[in-house]
Amino acid sequence: MAVDLHLHSTKSDGTTTPQEVVRSGVSAGLSAIALTDHDNLDGIAEARAAAGSAGLGFIPGTELSVGWEGGAMHMLVYFLEPEPGPLQDRLRAVRDGRTARNHEIVVALQGLGIDISYEEVAAEAAGSGIGRPHIAAVLVSKGVVADIPAAFDRLLATGRPAYRPRLRLEVVEAIALARASGAVPVIAHPHTLGIPEGGYREAFRELVDVGLGGIEAYYGEYTPELRSHLAALCDDLGIVATGGSDYHGRYKPDLSVGIGRGDLEVPDATVERLIDERDRPVVTGSSRRSARRPIEPT
Repeated sequence: MAVDLHLHSTKSDGTTTPQEVVRSGVSAGLSAIALTDHDNLDGIAEARAAAGSAGLGFIPGTELSVGWEGGAMHMLVYFLEPEPGPLQDRLRAVRDGRTARNHEIVVALQGLGIDISYEEVAAEAAGSGIGRPHIAAVLVSKGVVADIPAAFDRLLATGRPAYRPRLRLEVVEAIALARASGAVPVIAHPHTLGIPEGGYREAFRELVDVGLGGIEAYYGEYTPELRSHLAALCDDLGIVATGGSDYHGRYKPDLSVGIGRGDLEVPDATVERLIDERDRPVVTGSSRRSARRPIEPT
């Protein structure tokens, strides 16, 4: 069987509810899923209850955008519970920063002569995690752009006229906070970082030294060769090769739960490896050892 450890719901920038995401996982014949909405854990209770009723394995998680080498990196955090904790508490500030950025983007679009309001964006989101895809969807509905990718290409992506930065944790701090919260931090879709395939080891080695637990090696947009390369790199670094579809519902209509674009299969043994990684003590340093001590968040 397979698993899907990268799924979004209406609690961030997906278009299906947490319960519907679980039903899709069951329909796909998966053994386990992880809900990884952006910057929040609002859908965890609903998804966990639905997964329990369906006999589907479930991992609570989130996806962060963190600062890294002057840019941004996406980080999946697994086994993060919706309760007080070092990372959970910091997420409040991150969410507040996202909200402020969303308002700034709407104002910027208005300044470009586009008829759009924040109320329309909130209505499109109908959830707790408003983001740029919701703004993009409103622009599509108004005929400003043809589709969501065009909204990002013309207006919302980094460097485009309506782009605005937002508060992010720095990557080392995010890793430390995740570990201090009993969670496992994993780099999401590293191909988006602009690193040549041969440069991943050098780029990520220092992050492994401070507690990185895995890399998303199985992903819908990868070639089979890149999947194999990243999985082998994870083995060499002593971390977990994870994977998932990055399902967002109709915002990414070419991606389906469990299979991505049709050829994705994330081994179900990934869950056991993540559990082992969660339970292993963490040490800093140039090598991973069987006994590791936690690092302290800054």
